[in-house]
Amino acid sequence: MELKNYMEDFVLDKLDELIPHYPDYCWCDECKRDVAILALNHLPPKYISTEKGQILTRAECLGSQYDVEIVKQIAAAVAVVKEHPRHKTA
Repeated sequence: MELKNYMEDFVLDKLDELIPHYPDYCWCDECKRDVAILALNHLPPKYISTEKGQILTRAECLGSQYDVEIVKQIAAAVAVVKEHPRHKTA
């Protein structure tokens, strides 16, 4: 049985949508990963193990409240990582 935190997909998809709104931010793989991890640590996990679970979770998470919370957590994570990047900026 494979377990998956479906919230990861939602966060990564939303992150890709939001990147153009932060043109002056470093979007290297490390910074992008740190933003995603930090946002995920502040969002409820949505674990699935079946296709039916994926469909039900997707339907549940399509609500605007989840979208707002995901955007909020990504924005907060961007601010934190921008202030404290793990790599040296040029």
